[in-house]
Amino acid sequence: MDLFKENPNTADTWERLRADCAGCGRCELARTRHHLVFGVGSETADVMFIGEGPGEQEDLQGDPFVGPAGKLLDTMLAIIGLDRSQVYIANIVKCRPPRNRDPLPDEQAACIGWLDRQIALVDPAILVFLGRIAAMAYIRPDFRITKEHGQWFDVEGRRAIAMYHPSALLRDPSKRPETFVDLKTLQREIKSLNV
Repeated sequence: MDLFKENPNTADTWERLRADCAGCGRCELARTRHHLVFGVGSETADVMFIGEGPGEQEDLQGDPFVGPAGKLLDTMLAIIGLDRSQVYIANIVKCRPPRNRDPLPDEQAACIGWLDRQIALVDPAILVFLGRIAAMAYIRPDFRITKEHGQWFDVEGRRAIAMYHPSALLRDPSKRPETFVDLKTLQREIKSLNV
């Protein structure tokens, strides 16, 4: 089954997808959110970054990766010559889990269809999963970020790589050198695909 091919029940425009997603109440997270955190960036990007879920600042502002982790993501993008206008950034869940905990499996299941539809609309050549939750959702349920970050995978015909989540890098700066290597791996792939 191709996860990212649209079917008659999914939106074929950004406007419809945003409207459908804004009205979502499929899980408890929708009841406690301040703002839906939909996604940001180029809607025709060749590279799409996917995190797990919004934090406090994202919930308050309505955009992904705008807090301290977002500032670090901006730095990571700059290292490889990119900025937010050249990529698309989204999360598995669109509403903040309480106290920034990991999104629960039922919350991910309730929300992942929105992300599948975003991926279908963006149609990126490369997916970059930020953290183990995102990688486990799309690469493999038993994905081990500490062992498999920086490796290339095929996800429904797209090149895919996982890296440490910027929040993890803020908590443990010792992982930053590994992430620098992963970023350079991503940069080489972008150049080799001529995207």
